[in-house]
Amino acid sequence: MGREAARRFASRGETVALFDVNAQGMAETRGNLAGIHCWTVDMTDFAAVCAAVQDVEHKLGPIAGLYNCAAIMPFGKLLEQDNAIIHKQMAINYGGLVNITQAVLPGMLARGHGDFVSFASMAGIIPMLMTGGYTATKFAVTAFTETLYHEHLNSGIRFACVCPPAVATPLLQQGKDTAWPKMLDEAGPPIAPGTVIDAIEDCLDKGRFFVFPTRNAKIGAIMRRLFPGLIWKQVHQVEGF
Repeated sequence: MGREAARRFASRGETVALFDVNAQGMAETRGNLAGIHCWTVDMTDFAAVCAAVQDVEHKLGPIAGLYNCAAIMPFGKLLEQDNAIIHKQMAINYGGLVNITQAVLPGMLARGHGDFVSFASMAGIIPMLMTGGYTATKFAVTAFTETLYHEHLNSGIRFACVCPPAVATPLLQQGKDTAWPKMLDEAGPPIAPGTVIDAIEDCLDKGRFFVFPTRNAKIGAIMRRLFPGLIWKQVHQVEGF
C-alpha cells in the first residue's frame, strides 16, 4: 500500500521520500520515477528517524503529508509465538508510528496544514484467534491515532486512520507462513492496494477520520461495537476451537 501511494503521488509530479530498512524494495518502488527519493531507516530507532526527517526537509523541503504503513505480520497462538517476535511486532507496527509521528507532526502543526495517515487494520477493530500479537499492535495504532486526532482538532491537519480488511500485498505471506486463520479465508479474497488508497483520498477530502475501504469493513466495525459476543462465537465456530 505504501508502494501504491508513493508511485501515485510521484506520477502526479509530487516529491516523495521513502523510509524503509529494505533498500531493494524501495528501489523497486522508485523504478523510473524521479520524484521518489529513498532513505534506509530503521523505524524502531527514534534518533535515526529524526535524523532522516531532518535530512528530508533540508534536501526536499517541508513535509506536507505522512503515510505510515511500516509493519510485519507473523501469526500464531499467543503462548506459542516467540516472545521476541511479539515484541518486535509492537516495536515496528506501533513504535515506528510513535517515532515518525514525533519526528514529523510538530513541523506540520507549526505550518498549520498537512495530511497524517496511519495504517491500522480491521485487525485493530476485530480481534481473532491466532493473530493476537499482530492484532494488539493494530489496536495500539488505532487508539494512538484516534487520540492524536482529538488532541489536534482544528489544527489544519487532516488525520485518517485506515482500517482495511486483508489486502493483496506481500505482507500476507508472513501470516500464511506462520499460522493462517480460517476466518481470513471466510472473509473473501484480499482487496487491491489501490482500493485502499482511493478510500483514503476520498475520506481525507470528506473529513472522515476512520477509513473503511469496503462495505463489509464498515459492517464489521459496527458489528464489533454492537455484538462482540456474536463475532467471537463465529470465530470459534470457523476455527474449530
